[in-house]
Amino acid sequence: MTSSEKTVDTPRGPARVRVTEPDGPPRSQLFLGHGAGGGVDAPDLVAVHDAAVAAGVRVVLVTQPYRVAGRRAPAPAGQLDEAWTAVVRAMAVPEKPLILGGRSSGARVASRTAATLGAAGVLALAFPLHPPGRPEKTRAGELPQAIPTLVLNGDRDPFGVPGPAGSVEVVVRPGAVHDLRKDLPGTVRFVVEWLARHGWAKEF
Repeated sequence: MTSSEKTVDTPRGPARVRVTEPDGPPRSQLFLGHGAGGGVDAPDLVAVHDAAVAAGVRVVLVTQPYRVAGRRAPAPAGQLDEAWTAVVRAMAVPEKPLILGGRSSGARVASRTAATLGAAGVLALAFPLHPPGRPEKTRAGELPQAIPTLVLNGDRDPFGVPGPAGSVEVVVRPGAVHDLRKDLPGTVRFVVEWLARHGWAKEF
């Protein structure tokens, strides 16, 4: 396993990426984005990163330009998508299945850009279905219906839990809230098993 960091120029400013290569040829590549006010050091992202690399996946952690610039308030959705798209196009390796993912806001970005970027799959951790207390403001339409997608949400998440539809699988983690800290090993197992089922990773 080897890791490296670099800066990638995007139309919205520089983004930061951390690339971790597994031992041996990677079976796939997984890009992960962070939540609105957090970073790529969120516990669920770290746990998924470590397990995916161990299972033979090349993992790219992406820090959005607004966070690189030191801001906590997220950029508008269109700007997030634009920066993310530039990073993926700059850093993806050819001929390896591309899985896009992230937690919360990062899961939304991955979902919205998956079709454009030709993703083979989408991994959505703590997908925020709606703002807390406002279920009428649903974002379910952002989840890609025709691309294999795994959603993992806590049953106590105030942002709601999406329902399965089309190619979207939903795993509800009992007792977990939006940070998904409860039973992280169990959550990670679902992720790696899903990756392996599609041939994108070694068995857990």
